[in-house]
Amino acid sequence: MEKRRVVITGMGTINPVGHNVAESWQAVRDGVCGIAPITQYDSSAQKVHLAAEVKNWDPTAVLDKKEVRHMGRYSQFAVAAAKEAMADSALNMEAEDSTRCAVIVSSGIGGISTTESEQTRCLQKGFDKASPFYIPSNIANMAAGRIAIEFGFKGMCTCPVTACAGGSNAVGDAFRHIRDGYAEVALCGGTEACVTPLSIGGFTSMRALHVGDDPTRASIPFDAERDGFVLGEGAGILVLEEYEHAVARGAKIYAEVVGYGATCDAYHITAPAPGGEGGARAMQQALEDAGGVAPELVDYINAHGTSTPLNDSGETAAIKAVFGQHAYQLAVSSTKSMTGHMLGAAGGVEAIFTAMALKDGYIPATINYKVPDPACDLDYVPNQGRAADLHYALSNSLGFGGHNACVLFKKWEG
Repeated sequence: MEKRRVVITGMGTINPVGHNVAESWQAVRDGVCGIAPITQYDSSAQKVHLAAEVKNWDPTAVLDKKEVRHMGRYSQFAVAAAKEAMADSALNMEAEDSTRCAVIVSSGIGGISTTESEQTRCLQKGFDKASPFYIPSNIANMAAGRIAIEFGFKGMCTCPVTACAGGSNAVGDAFRHIRDGYAEVALCGGTEACVTPLSIGGFTSMRALHVGDDPTRASIPFDAERDGFVLGEGAGILVLEEYEHAVARGAKIYAEVVGYGATCDAYHITAPAPGGEGGARAMQQALEDAGGVAPELVDYINAHGTSTPLNDSGETAAIKAVFGQHAYQLAVSSTKSMTGHMLGAAGGVEAIFTAMALKDGYIPATINYKVPDPACDLDYVPNQGRAADLHYALSNSLGFGGHNACVLFKKWEG
């Protein structure tokens, strides 16, 4: 069967730099840093005091007050972002076959804050006193389930749990699901809310997090002084749609999704394979999946760019392996310098930023970049974004467990 085209017709996000797409994209263009001292709990007894939190957000402003009490924070983010994406798409569900509408939304950790609070309460009152809403507000797939219920999507509903690659896996899986004829519409992306004492403590013990107190030198991808990532939270949800279906209803189109690569390092539980071998294969797969897009046609890569020593040098090596000399001509930036690392939500939010980069012809900066690293010698768009004529852009996500996911987007010129 001939492969069908897939386009983005709606987007929604809540993240450390904005409560919607317009606000977030303007903040990214302005180089706003969303990293600040932790406010969700008292972190004074821990080594890490900074995070990229969603700020000044009242879920009851967009969600039912009763339902909010029974939803994990990660599900609140996801449903709120999905509501924005659906409104943006102007999709009329009364005119749709709901069994041909899918939901693929990732969360790496799910409702860990609920687990922490319930554990504390049950140690005092007994474990049979656990909330009946504990399990359904905690399990990682519930954000996807909540979205399906909210909008009546009755097609496949699933949750890729692939750590930091999850959001991109969700977008890529949704792309293929539509392209191969299983659905006309999909809500996809990722969500995460794990700025909690246990999450912060666990990542700190792994020496994965930055432990300083200066937000401007905390998440500094590709900088020689990088020493760990900053934990972020939020959600990014996209409406993907089969091209003819979108055109028939007169939908606006942001960008086209044209390729997807997913690989595993099969090397180490946290460290990337030497030379970024798995990530390189994923990027190459995405180009081939798009019908063999030549590497020199790619203008921009929204890098995984976590600000850890191993990731950033490994990803740089992977880009060189795939793009050769063209690696030095294309732009590579990490918006995690602004949003921190949102784990399972990262790929969803970064897919939105990549689509907006193509639409507006604007490459986001890697902010707070100061000290060059000989192992990271590409054009990381330091400190100031720039206007550019973009045609193809790649979004990379690389996760613990060796998971690699890369999605290739094309500028919409219809």
